[in-house]
Amino acid sequence: MTRKPIPTGGAPSESTPGKVTHGKGLPGEGTPAASGDSLTMRARPLIDDEQVRLDAERLAAAVALANPPDTGRQMRMVATATLALMACIFFATRGAEAVHPFWGFVHAFSEAAMVGGLADWFAVTALFRKPLGLPIPHTAIIPENKDRIADTMAAFLQSNFLIPSVVARRMGAMNIAGNVGSMLAEGQKGALGSRVGAGAAELFAQILESLDPDRLGTQVRTGLKTQFDRLEIAPLLGRMLDSMMADRRHLPLIDSFVKWGGLTLEDNEQLLRDMIQQRANALLRFTGLDVRIANSVLDGLYRLLAEVLVDQEHPLRAKAQEGLEQLANDLQHDPEFQAKVEGWKRELLDNPAVAEWWQGVWERMRHGMIRLAREPDALSKGMVGEALAEAGAALRDDPQMQRQINRFARRTAVGVTTRYGEQIVRLVSETVKRWDASTITSRIENAVGRDLQFIRINGTLVGGLVGVAIHTLDKIL
Repeated sequence: MTRKPIPTGGAPSESTPGKVTHGKGLPGEGTPAASGDSLTMRARPLIDDEQVRLDAERLAAAVALANPPDTGRQMRMVATATLALMACIFFATRGAEAVHPFWGFVHAFSEAAMVGGLADWFAVTALFRKPLGLPIPHTAIIPENKDRIADTMAAFLQSNFLIPSVVARRMGAMNIAGNVGSMLAEGQKGALGSRVGAGAAELFAQILESLDPDRLGTQVRTGLKTQFDRLEIAPLLGRMLDSMMADRRHLPLIDSFVKWGGLTLEDNEQLLRDMIQQRANALLRFTGLDVRIANSVLDGLYRLLAEVLVDQEHPLRAKAQEGLEQLANDLQHDPEFQAKVEGWKRELLDNPAVAEWWQGVWERMRHGMIRLAREPDALSKGMVGEALAEAGAALRDDPQMQRQINRFARRTAVGVTTRYGEQIVRLVSETVKRWDASTITSRIENAVGRDLQFIRINGTLVGGLVGVAIHTLDKIL
C-alpha cells in the first residue's frame, strides 16, 4: 500500500529501515571545520626577524600607495635643477655688473641662492645619510639614532595617545556608529569603495595575514566565551519567543515541526509496521489483520499530521501554542529552569567540538575579511551589499542605537588601552629597533621626500631674496 506523505516542500530524507532517524544533522555536519594545520597551535615570539621584515614591507606598501616613489624623485630632480640653474646664472653674470647695474642684483641673487640651496641640501641629506659619504659628525641622523627614535616614538605614543582619559575623550567626540552607518548606506552608490582608501584596506588585509591565526582565533574565542558566560541566555530566549508569538512568527516553526514529524514517520514506516506486527498475537498474524492494523495506524497518523498542517485552528496547534507560551514563561521567570538552560549553555561552550567548529568559522571569517579588504567594492554588490545598505541606513537613522554602539566602542577602546597599552608601546619600540636602517630610511624619505625637496627649493629662493636684499643695502650704504 503506497503512502502519500504530507506536503513538506522538499524531498524526503533517506534512512536505513529499522533505525529511527531525526533529521539530517546540523548544517555543515560532516565537513571538517578546519584542516589539521589550522588547528595546530603555533608558538610565535612577540618580535622575530621575519615578522620585522614583513612589517617593513607592509609599511612600504602602505606608504607607497599614499606617496608614489616617482613623486619624491621628480621633486628631487626639480630641486637639483633649481640649484644648478642658480650656479649657471652665477657664473654667467660674473663681471656683468660693469655692463649694467641690474646684473649685479641678478648675480647677488644667484650667489645667495646657491648658498641657501646647498645649505638646505646638506640639511635634508644629513637626515638620512652622510653627505657625499664624508664622516661629518651629527649626520645620518635617522639611521644612527634609530633606536633612540624608536624609544621616543613609543614614549610619545604612551604619553599622548594610550591614556584612558585621552582615549575616552577622543572617542566621545566621535560618532563612529553614525559614520559607519552612512558609509554602509552609501555603499550601493559606490561610495564605500571610494571612502575606504586603498592603502588602508591593503594595510588591514596585511595585518590580518601577519597575525598568527591560531593565537588570534583562540583569543577571540576566549573573549566570546567570556561574554557568553556572562550572558543570561534563558530570559533572552524567553523574550524572543514572546516577541515571535506576538507577531505570529512562530506559526512557521509549528509547521516545520509538523513537516519534520511527517518526514520522520515516512522514514521509519517499516520500523513501525514491524513493531505492530511483533506485538500482534498469532491469530492476528495468521489472519493478516496485523497488516491492516498497521496500515490503519499509519493512515491515522498521516491524516492527523495533514490536518494539523492545514487547519490553523486544530486542537493540537492550540496545545503547541500553550506549550510555547509556557516555555517562554519558564525561560523568563522559573529560576530552576533558567539554571538548567545555563548548565546546557556551559556544557555546549565547554565542548571541544564547539571549539573546533569555531576555529573553522574563524578561519572562514578571516579569509573573508581579507578578501573584502582587498576588494572593497565587493561589499556593495549583490544581496550582501543590499543587506549592508539596509543595515547602514537603519543605523544612520537611529540615534539611540548609535549611542549604544558608540558607548560600547568607547569602553572597548579604553579597556584595550588600559590592559594592553604597555604591550603596544613595547611592540612599537622593539619593532622599530629591529627594522633594517637602510630600509626604514628609504621608506621615511619616500614618505616625506616631496616636502623635503620643497624645503630645498624654498631655501634656494629665500636665499636668493636675502642676497638681493643684502646687495641693495650695500649699494644704498
